[in-house]
Amino acid sequence: MTLSTPASAPAAMPEPPADPFRYGWRYVRRELPSGELVFEPQPLTLDDVHYPQEGDFIVHSSEHERIRNYLYDALRAHLRDLPGVVVLTDVRVAWDVPGLRPLGPDIAVFGGVREWRNWTTFNVAVEGAQALLVIEITSPETRHMDLVDKADEYAAAGVLEYVVVDLAGRERVGQILVRGYRLEGGVFVVSPQDEAGRVLLRLGALRIGVAGEDVLLFDAMGQPIGDYVQIDARLREEAAARQAAEARLREEAVARQAAEARLREEAAARQAAEERLREAEARIRELESRLGQSQS
Repeated sequence: MTLSTPASAPAAMPEPPADPFRYGWRYVRRELPSGELVFEPQPLTLDDVHYPQEGDFIVHSSEHERIRNYLYDALRAHLRDLPGVVVLTDVRVAWDVPGLRPLGPDIAVFGGVREWRNWTTFNVAVEGAQALLVIEITSPETRHMDLVDKADEYAAAGVLEYVVVDLAGRERVGQILVRGYRLEGGVFVVSPQDEAGRVLLRLGALRIGVAGEDVLLFDAMGQPIGDYVQIDARLREEAAARQAAEARLREEAVARQAAEARLREEAAARQAAEERLREAEARIRELESRLGQSQS
């Protein structure tokens, strides 16, 4: 009798190689032996993500982009009437500090800007601007960079307020964390919070905090601020309601004018009737007088 041998355990599958383009890419010009110039994608490193060049494409998660787009639109909508204030997203910033390399903040708000332009690199010295607020949204790979390295660099750059939306920290505490810092004496100190745990910002008397899975901006009264699309829709609704109210007022004014015209016509008709009555009474008195004279 032949004894069967136990089946061997399946060999472990090798780990797939890391995607070299997981952080993003930039196109690099290369000349072929034929002399032809071509542009080839080159993978980015974490250092490239930290210190981007113009034209870099940096990969972000859909959640990162959703939060960034909301904050950009909401800040633009809320600050749109402040003169000289611009809100930038994913624009490379060259700081007015010797030795400090350009950075690419997720959101940056500057004041004192003389003229809006289509920047690819915002040069603080050229624009004569002041960095009022910077917001970074972390990923697992960039968390230490955003919380430590960039915090030191933004403080050195004179950024007045720095906020970190810590998506990567959620794995530890089960929720998104929002960390705020204010520049005091050249260093960042923790920003105060309201009773709901929202970070209080000096800029625009705003607050920023978490509601469920959303990161929201709140006004000074604690009311959530919609993004640009929502605010534009509300303004359009308010404008439509105002136009409808104005149309009703015009209709009421026309109706009132018509009623007043009818009253004037009725008053004129009444006056004419009273005048005819007076004429008739006068004729009657005249006839009575003639009749009395003839009888005498």
